[in-house]
Amino acid sequence: MHPVARKRGFASADLLAAWPELVGKQYHGKVQPGRLVWPRTKSSDGEPVAEPATLLVHADGPTALFFTHEAPQLRDRINAFLGWNAVGRIKVVQRPALRTKKITPKPLRKLSEIENRRIEQKVAHVSDERLKNALEKLGKNLIARTPAGNS
Repeated sequence: MHPVARKRGFASADLLAAWPELVGKQYHGKVQPGRLVWPRTKSSDGEPVAEPATLLVHADGPTALFFTHEAPQLRDRINAFLGWNAVGRIKVVQRPALRTKKITPKPLRKLSEIENRRIEQKVAHVSDERLKNALEKLGKNLIARTPAGNS
């Protein structure tokens, strides 16, 4: 994911991964980050100057209208998330956001009595009851994802 993120101007995929939390439920799925456009300005002595980038986002017409009013707050949340003033402005490009497929997890198989007992024996020595229950649940879920006979 990181090479793809860099190609779009994102230094890392962290911003893309945190996007749903940053925009909130109202805009999640309706507004998508397009790319970060970094200015190529230089000082009088020819050294590059670090200036904030412009974040291009995609949204359909009605969503873009409402989103434009909340863009300054989003910019502040993004900069707080990144820890520095990375985004100077947000430019909304009116185009539908791409729909992503929802991935539904495969149903877990039922464990045999032998598998259940083996997991219970492995965690029997744990004295903390909450930790013991969590480890038991984790073990059962891991084994339930494997085909029968492979555990």
